[in-house]
Amino acid sequence: MAELSMTLIIVIVLALLFDFSNGWHDSANAIATVVSTQVLSPMAAVLLAGVLNVAGAFMSTAVAKMVGGGIIHAAAITEVTVASALGGAILWNLFTLVLGLPTSSSHALIGALVGAGLSHGGWHAIKFAGMESVLKAMLLSPLFGFLIGLLLMVLISRLFFNTLRSKANMLFRRLQLLSASFMAFSHGANDAQKAMGIITLALLTAGHLQSTEVPHWVIVACALAMGLGTMAGGWRIVRTLGMRIFKMEPVHGFAAETGAAAVLLTTAQIGLPVSTTHTITSSVMGVGAVKRLSAVRWGVTARILFAWVLTLPGAALLAALLYLALSRLT
Repeated sequence: MAELSMTLIIVIVLALLFDFSNGWHDSANAIATVVSTQVLSPMAAVLLAGVLNVAGAFMSTAVAKMVGGGIIHAAAITEVTVASALGGAILWNLFTLVLGLPTSSSHALIGALVGAGLSHGGWHAIKFAGMESVLKAMLLSPLFGFLIGLLLMVLISRLFFNTLRSKANMLFRRLQLLSASFMAFSHGANDAQKAMGIITLALLTAGHLQSTEVPHWVIVACALAMGLGTMAGGWRIVRTLGMRIFKMEPVHGFAAETGAAAVLLTTAQIGLPVSTTHTITSSVMGVGAVKRLSAVRWGVTARILFAWVLTLPGAALLAALLYLALSRLT
């Protein structure tokens, strides 16, 4: 590999920091339900999720190729543009982490990419066909998460209607270990690839790569960054997602995790960078709605939805401001 410029090294470090912040911010996606139902202790849950995040990152690079080549034109941007996008996404993640809001790191990154790309190259820097596919997937994945979580819960309720509650809870405490592992693996499979795509985009922009094929060292570095971030644990978001939407039992955790993980693995194989956070949160809502509509704390849900709506424009604005500041310094 040719010698990397200092700017490119900074971009790579920022991408790994974003992956760490993604794991830290989104650890709740994998562990909130299993912690809130007391199937695993918080420490055991984050260790399990961290290891499986790393494993999941090696499953596919389809999402990384989409992020690296399907949203903005590499020829129309610079390394400073990519650095600004990463900085904007990281700042948004930290802001929402402090507030305890389970917003989307994926939406933050894509919004920041668009904001920085527009600031540098205008509208012709954006690949509108790719953005259309990404936005459709972002809108549909929460819907599918909600519906699959709801349908799974209905099916389980009918199958175990005559089973003693104590026996059902004992069974689903064990099954939830599998569903939590499934969720953590799918989280790594989808989310770790986004930083892989950003590093690949930066290498393309700098002329170190000729295609969006992700180098092996990038896969390893991003997988480890994601896993370490998850092990750090975003406890305020764990409380919001696992305890404040509605009071869950092991059966609810199993249904929510299984439904969300199925959606995430499917989109990871297709190559669509959807929101892990939106998918698992919607799945939790779907499961809670089966119990009864009043079981879901819709006030908390409304606050989460408001943060979701603000993520794309908020991260885009932060990235655009960073680009304007950095471009004056370089």
